[in-house]
Amino acid sequence: MATQIGENRAKKMLQANELVLCMGVNQLRTPNIAMIAAACGFDAVYIDLEHNPTSLETAASVCVAALGIGITPIARVTSHDPHDATRILDCGAQGVMVPHVQNAAEAKAIVEACLYAPRGYRSAFGSGPALGYAALGQGEVCRILNEQTLLLAMIETPEAVANAAAIAAVDGIDGLHIGASDLSTEMGIPGQYTHDRMRAAFASVAQAAKAHGKAMGVGGVRQDFEFQSWLLRLGVRYLTGGSDVGYILSAGRADVKQLRELPLP
Repeated sequence: MATQIGENRAKKMLQANELVLCMGVNQLRTPNIAMIAAACGFDAVYIDLEHNPTSLETAASVCVAALGIGITPIARVTSHDPHDATRILDCGAQGVMVPHVQNAAEAKAIVEACLYAPRGYRSAFGSGPALGYAALGQGEVCRILNEQTLLLAMIETPEAVANAAAIAAVDGIDGLHIGASDLSTEMGIPGQYTHDRMRAAFASVAQAAKAHGKAMGVGGVRQDFEFQSWLLRLGVRYLTGGSDVGYILSAGRADVKQLRELPLP
């Protein structure tokens, strides 16, 4: 089925209440990683620019590769500086995850930076990778990208959890995304994702997202299918299944363990 110019697969799926599975890109540097993610069945890739040395040029290459095979390229940016988000959006990302969003004012500033007038003040530069360089007038460029850009506010502190409803209420924010590693660390229970206090935080954010018709995402929770099933029942529809580094380490460790256990003649 033909898709419209610039269509964002992940955003469309979230709007239909479908599960979006995303693969994290932390260390791999070539565009092939987007193909590998697609071959695995992922709907999206997110390029982590916050915790890794990936350059803008490298991230752009992965984004363009993802666009070419029909999965959604998303970038986790480094800060709330508008240029962090808008440069990677101009370079091909169809969405951004913004870390450490604490309140509605910060969420509103993100929307204003990432969307074009009249919804924001993003600098217009014409067609680009996210639109396949289609020959469009500036008005169409702005309209399509305003519709298709996915904006995810990361909830990573107890303060953000408390303000989740106000953040979700901001027009233009498409989803709340709990960064489980940061949130659990801030709560003094690092890595204890199934702890009762973490479960309460997940439930609180899920309720806030649902009340305002926004998607909920979770990252950092891996290889615990029973808990992931609980998250899906809670309403999570954007889930980072794992990352390039995690998959390499888990498969590599398993192979090495098996080989070390073989008897030598």
